[in-house]
Amino acid sequence: MENQKYIPFTEDMKKEYKILIPDMLPIHFGLIAKMMEKYGYDMEVLKNHGASVAETGLKYVHNDTCYPAILVIGQFIEALESGKYDIHKTALIYFQTGGGCRASNYIFLLRKALEKAGYGFVPVISISLNGLEKHPGFKLSFGRVVRMFYCIIYGDMLMSLKNQVAPYEKNVGDCDRAIEEITASLGAKVANMGLSFRTVKKNCRKIIERFKSIPVEQKPKVKVGVVGEIYVKYSSLGNNGLEKFLLKEDAEPVVPGLLDFFLYTLYSKITDRKLFGLNKSLYPLFVILYKFLLKKQKEFIALTAKDGRFDSPMPFSEVSKLIDGYINEGVKMGEGWLLTAEMLELKERGVKNIICAQPFGCLPNHICGKGMMKPIKDRNPDMNIVAVDYDAGATKVNQENRIKLMLACARDNLDGEIKNAI
Repeated sequence: MENQKYIPFTEDMKKEYKILIPDMLPIHFGLIAKMMEKYGYDMEVLKNHGASVAETGLKYVHNDTCYPAILVIGQFIEALESGKYDIHKTALIYFQTGGGCRASNYIFLLRKALEKAGYGFVPVISISLNGLEKHPGFKLSFGRVVRMFYCIIYGDMLMSLKNQVAPYEKNVGDCDRAIEEITASLGAKVANMGLSFRTVKKNCRKIIERFKSIPVEQKPKVKVGVVGEIYVKYSSLGNNGLEKFLLKEDAEPVVPGLLDFFLYTLYSKITDRKLFGLNKSLYPLFVILYKFLLKKQKEFIALTAKDGRFDSPMPFSEVSKLIDGYINEGVKMGEGWLLTAEMLELKERGVKNIICAQPFGCLPNHICGKGMMKPIKDRNPDMNIVAVDYDAGATKVNQENRIKLMLACARDNLDGEIKNAI
């Protein structure tokens, strides 16, 4: 597709422009935005939610388009229309994998929508492992990329600890307050850190101690894993506040971290070389980065496991092996085989109740997520999995009713396990 009004983000723009970030992972993106401030960038994670976001998106994007694209484009344009920002000194940034699904068209669709809405002059910074467009005013050095991944590690830990503590906190809101305190102080420090992982581990220990200090009331609760398309899986805008809903239903959400997705993306680049002979020139770089991140992930997991209080994820090198006998590693469009692997990882961690959150009509999710539910349950009959579609035309009531049915079954199973243990 032809690039729609490609406007480069220049060095002069860096001095005056605010860069808006879509609200997919507020903790992770908030840390990254704070870090980038130290490099002279004014970045803000958008918070405008509600039905009006989807309605705005549908004005400029066809309703057959991927639901996350509708929401992100709607959120961007609604923000530009709000009067809160100087539209002639505002840029947008969008992260995309550039795979073989509808997500590969997001940047084109966004620029087309901006042109249609009268904002064709607004620069769009595209970040992708398939290559960064030339934006002289937005540069990612090796050091900045590494620090960005450190923010992802912090974000994964904060998200995980929040979900493990919030369902049991005696004083509602303690976890949210802890996250606000940590992100405010930690995000600004990341840019001044060296590249040594020792500082990261030191900060992670402090984070663990902070969450251990929160008063809790331990009692048996249903644990519910959340997998699916990356945006709908993480974004409260995309999944209608799924984590909050699970907390309200007296369940503990378990959400795999973002780092696994990046490792999966790098791993797919490496397997492309083996399977199809692609990425010849960049192959060594992908291998180095993959091994570096995998090593750091294992150190991070070991740190959490050593403390013993909180559950920690499996190393990606082990997660990738779980798909043997289920699905081939060549099936990698969108979230691909990672969807299947994450469901199996959750089972290994004792989480047998799983919500597979997917945009309606999402090919990777319908094949690698919903399509794999039967073979997974055939070999693991104690697993309780439900697929939930999210779309501009889907009602929140229907989505929540499907989840409530799953939770009812999960509670019966938990009661049975408790009685058998007595």
